[in-house]
Amino acid sequence: MPRLSVKVPKYRLHKPSGRAVVTLEGKDFYLGEYGSPESKAEYNRLVAEWQMRGRNSAGPVSSGVVIDEVISAYLVHVEQYYVKHGKPTSSQDEARRSLQILHEQYGQVVVTDFGPLMLKALREDIINQRRWCRTTVNKAISIVKRMFKWASENEIVSAEIYHRLQTVSGLRRGRSAARESDPIRPAPEDQIEAVIQSVSAPVAAMIQLQRLTGMRPEEVVSMRRCDLDCSGKPWIYTPASHKTEHHQKQRRIFIGPKAQQLLMPLLNVSLESYLFSPTDAERQRRRRRHVARKTPRSCGNRPGTNRKQSPQWKPGDRYTTGTYRRAISRACQQVFPPPKHLARAKVPGKKGLRWETDAEWNERLGEKKWLKLKAWQKAHHWHPNQLRHNAATYLRKEFGIEAARVV
Repeated sequence: MPRLSVKVPKYRLHKPSGRAVVTLEGKDFYLGEYGSPESKAEYNRLVAEWQMRGRNSAGPVSSGVVIDEVISAYLVHVEQYYVKHGKPTSSQDEARRSLQILHEQYGQVVVTDFGPLMLKALREDIINQRRWCRTTVNKAISIVKRMFKWASENEIVSAEIYHRLQTVSGLRRGRSAARESDPIRPAPEDQIEAVIQSVSAPVAAMIQLQRLTGMRPEEVVSMRRCDLDCSGKPWIYTPASHKTEHHQKQRRIFIGPKAQQLLMPLLNVSLESYLFSPTDAERQRRRRRHVARKTPRSCGNRPGTNRKQSPQWKPGDRYTTGTYRRAISRACQQVFPPPKHLARAKVPGKKGLRWETDAEWNERLGEKKWLKLKAWQKAHHWHPNQLRHNAATYLRKEFGIEAARVV
């Protein structure tokens, strides 16, 4: 895929003339008196038009443009548009992954030659080679269509191309060779309890809170004291950010007595502090290791004596959905190790033995045993999204189907 620069040309001073200048594609554009509102407005206009044209200052793209050029222009838009609170959203990765396949198959095809048959051929390649499930295939094809819609509305390609691609309908359940995805089911309760006993206190509290309230992983890791209203009987948690906020919907999560008991010991923090902190988990881990040490306290290091001024790694002030998920995954691996004949082995390294990499592990086991290992892991590993379904099951059992639908 064409590599893109995310840098926007700067608004600069042309010292000999005192005018503002911006350089686009190697050509200088003078904007007027440096620092004046008029020159800044002209800069914004030129840069905006340059971005809309796919970072090409020569005017609208001609009919001979190839698909790679459209991909380059669209990915610039993706990097600017799919941002939430200053951070890239998952939509950026989804767009790159889908357009990477388009680039590999049809990157040098002229856009006027790309039509419904090529789009359907691309879809068949995804089904046969990538083995994605039907809903993911449909999403990838929708991203390609969305790119051509964006290119059409910005006069990069003809609107006719986009309208032709719109005639390709999505795959329907049971009407294609694409596999169906497995539904997300509740995690087994016995596995949840075993993991709770193995993880740190903050992670254990997040697991239990999710299981009781049905909140999403992002909502539990980002919970702050200031987001909680504890004035009523059921407390109300209003996340600062949530999945559907771009639809201007407010998310309110009710915290019942059992969940309140979990949160009570964590509320003695500043209003802006996160309730679940990796720093607390690391502090507790060090304390447990100190209590369990076998070396007499009169020997060896005392707490804090080997502390580094600038450590290469230090815990953050909050968990992310990724670190939360990995903490659960590591606990599942520890609590439910695979059978010995499928387990990861140690191999000789530069400094003694080391654990084999995934590639070495796969090669040693072979295809059949590797599939058995994956089946074992699937049966004995679970992820935080499943806890939302556990909560729905619990609420349905305790309060009826209407309460479960709210989760």
